[in-house]
Amino acid sequence: MSSVFFYHLTESPLETVLPILIGKARQAGWRICVRGRHDGMMQMLDQRLWVDDPASFIPHGLSGGPHDAAQPVLLTTVDDIPNKASCLMSVGGADIRAEDMAGLDRAMILFDGFDPDAVAHARRQWKAVTGAKIPAQYWAQEAGRWMKKAEG
Repeated sequence: MSSVFFYHLTESPLETVLPILIGKARQAGWRICVRGRHDGMMQMLDQRLWVDDPASFIPHGLSGGPHDAAQPVLLTTVDDIPNKASCLMSVGGADIRAEDMAGLDRAMILFDGFDPDAVAHARRQWKAVTGAKIPAQYWAQEAGRWMKKAEG
């Protein structure tokens, strides 16, 4: 059964954590859909994934092009999963619904621990996910490491 991992970002920004998690998901052999709510955020992440570290290039695309379905990593603001990904990552408060979980190996919700609205939204998502009996884990950054703090 698929599961949802919640990542509470308190020590590293999204643009640092996201490429690491995408890399781990790619190592697992998964196609990834990164779902956000704002085009500007997705464009910023697109730029970061292209230029940050040429040695660790992540092949990806920004949705809206003719090859969305073929992208191994697709950044999007739409509610579906255009690239038939097996891993869905939520950023910037994008929702992951129980019906999204069908066909996924993993979903990840990354949220800014210093934004009260983001924390409140993540709590609502935790309740919705665990209420739907979907396995969930909550991970927080602590002294430079990820620590599992809860499981539901």
